[in-house]
This record gives sequence, structure tokens and C-alpha cells, in this order.
Amino acid sequence: MYSLLIHTYVFLVRIAACFGHKKGRLLLEGQRRTWDILKEKVNPSKKYIWCHAASAGEFEQGKPLIEAIRRKYPQYGILLTFFSPSGYEVKKNYTGADIVCYLPFDTPKRVKRFFDTVSIVAAVFVKYEVWGNYLSALQRKGIPAYLVSAVFRKGQLFFRRYGRPYAKMLLRFTRIFVQDEDSQSLLSRVSVKAVTVAGDIRFDRVVEIQKQSVKVEAVEKLRKQAEGKGRVLVAGSTWPEDEDILISYFNAHPELFLALAPHEIDEERLKRLEKKLQRPSLRLSAAMTNVKKAENADCLLVDNYGLLSSLYRYGDMAYVGGGFGDGIHNTLEAAVYGIPVFFGPNYFRFREARELVACGGAFPVEDYQHLETRLTKLVASDHVLMQFGQAASNYVRQNTGATERVLERLAIP
Repeated sequence: MYSLLIHTYVFLVRIAACFGHKKGRLLLEGQRRTWDILKEKVNPSKKYIWCHAASAGEFEQGKPLIEAIRRKYPQYGILLTFFSPSGYEVKKNYTGADIVCYLPFDTPKRVKRFFDTVSIVAAVFVKYEVWGNYLSALQRKGIPAYLVSAVFRKGQLFFRRYGRPYAKMLLRFTRIFVQDEDSQSLLSRVSVKAVTVAGDIRFDRVVEIQKQSVKVEAVEKLRKQAEGKGRVLVAGSTWPEDEDILISYFNAHPELFLALAPHEIDEERLKRLEKKLQRPSLRLSAAMTNVKKAENADCLLVDNYGLLSSLYRYGDMAYVGGGFGDGIHNTLEAAVYGIPVFFGPNYFRFREARELVACGGAFPVEDYQHLETRLTKLVASDHVLMQFGQAASNYVRQNTGATERVLERLAIP
């Protein structure tokens, strides 16, 4: 039944690609290239530790562990696979792995070819990745398989009556490292006992990213603009619903200076935002070309990718987008800088967001009035701003160490 579902999925991807679906086309092209990449780059005399992440987000989560494994086991190569184009296309040039490619679809024939091509000594899957045929092959071959930084919720397929066959797949992991005790409790209900509560590797990752943050002179100018006049809010990965309330507040409050990084930065979107901004604004790309221009901007519109995690360092506060849609983006990237974090109301699926709210390091907002009340209090008080920012920083620091906890329990031959 499971293999039939995978074959059906492959068929649907092909149909979607035929009708111009970009992700479907990239996925199919990547699948075809995978065998050429493996043929070209696999060293037949070398053994590999296989690390797999669905997309770029999961890769970033697992990156500290991947690099720690490489340091601890230099005798092995690192094979890194992705399932999603949003992972592979962004990270295909990652130098921390010997080979980077798509994961071949999880059909029995492809799985056999994969293991015939690469000599695997251990497999590490990040967060949600559970592939039945690959796990069966690993178990048959006696190759240890680990799921790391996993988190489980009651509504998932594994814990429904009709999902028992999928819950049995979890038994094929040598060990599952979960983020919290609730996940461990859920797994015990379906007889999965080889479980360790190790925490979330993302905390280690954001601390690492903070240490590697780069100087952005144009945003430094914005911060100097705000000195003695007000505060700087860095808003990251925002969607239109987030931007509506943020820009309304910005337009009405000259004491707020804004660095706004939309989740999507196509030209049409940027022009719409520029029309809504009623105070002096400038695109970050223009400010980086001529830094002097930034001296007169109250808002910098971030129109390039890759800088957001460094921009939070310049904020007195942060707003993380997505909370008026399916769910918020990465709150930890902002909290690590010791600043209070705001986001929309749809945050309950995210443990770190719930815990940041509970400790006083983050605040959900339901509408413009709610945002105005919260921001106005913080902008007005150094003491309150520092108190909530310290709570955010403490939360991140107290939850680091998952990488080492996982690494010491990996049994790699």
C-alpha cells in the first residue's frame, strides 16, 4: 500500500510538471540528475554517512549536527540529500558535504539502486523525514538510522487508528531524538521506546548564525537615524497581512524606524509596499550601493535574500511574519539577539513560539490595535524593552546543547 502511494505521488508530480508546475519540473529534473551525480561523485572505496533533510529549513536545523559528525568521523564521506527543490536548489553547493543531491523517490527499485550505488554506514534524518522503503532497507542491512530534532503531535497520521502501519515505520529507526517530553509520550503509545529527549538543534544553529552575522552598513545608518528619536523594528519574512498592520503603525508613529524584509521580493510586491509607505523609504540594495542615501530613510525595504538573520542584530524589537497565515517563520533567529519578538495569532503549532510567549520574550498580536498597544509600551520604556529582550535571550541560551546530546548517542561504526 505504501509503495503504491509513492508511485501515485510520482505520477502526480509528472502530471504537474507537464502542466508547467515549477516545483514539479525542478523535482523531476533533479531526480534524473541524481543518478549522474552519484555515478560521478561516489568514491567506490569510501563509506558514507548519509544525512537527509526535506528542505532548506530542515537542513539549517540539522547543519550543526552534520558538521559535528564530519569533525568526529573524518574517515567517512558525507552524502547530503534533499527531497524538496526549495532545499536542493538553495544548498546544492554546500561544501560541508562530499555529495549533495535529491533523494531518489522512495520506491523499492530506486531504493535498491541507491544502496547498490553508495556504501552507507549510518543514516541521519532531520525532523519529519520518515521514508518506509528506505528505512526497511536500512534495517535489513543492519545500518543504524536516526531521526533527529523530531517533534510529534496528536493529530499526526502515526497516532490515528488508520495510521498504525505508518507508526510501525518509526520502529525501524535505531533511535529517535525528540525535542520534548510530549513527543516521547506520544511515541510510547505506539510502542516506540528507543527515544531520547535531546532538545532542538535549531537553538545551537541560531547561536552559530549569530556569531557569523555580518555587518550591514546601510542598516547601521538606519539605527543611527533612530538614536535619540525612537526605536528600530526589524520585520522579517512578512506577508501582506503582517505588512498591513506594520506599515499602518509605522506611518502613524514617527518614533518607529523600520527594516522590512518581505517573504517574497518580486518587483510588483516591492512597488506595492513602497506605495503604502508614507515616510521616507529606500530599498536596501540601493542603500548598500550608496550608503549615504540611507541617512535620510526611516524605512529600509529589504530586497535581497540571505541577510535577514544578520539584520536582527540592529533591531530593538523584531516582528516575524506568517502568523496571520499558515504559521510563523523562524522566531529564534530574532530572539537570539536579546530583543522582544512579535508575531501574528497562528503560532500554537510552534513550541518555541509558545515558550517564548510564556517566558515573556515574545508577544502575539491579533490586529492593529493589539500591535499598537504592545509596541507603544515597549518603545516608551528602556527598562521594559530590556526586560523582555533579556527573557528572549535567556530562553535561547537555556535550550542550547542538543547537538552534543545527539552526537554522543550516535552509534556509528
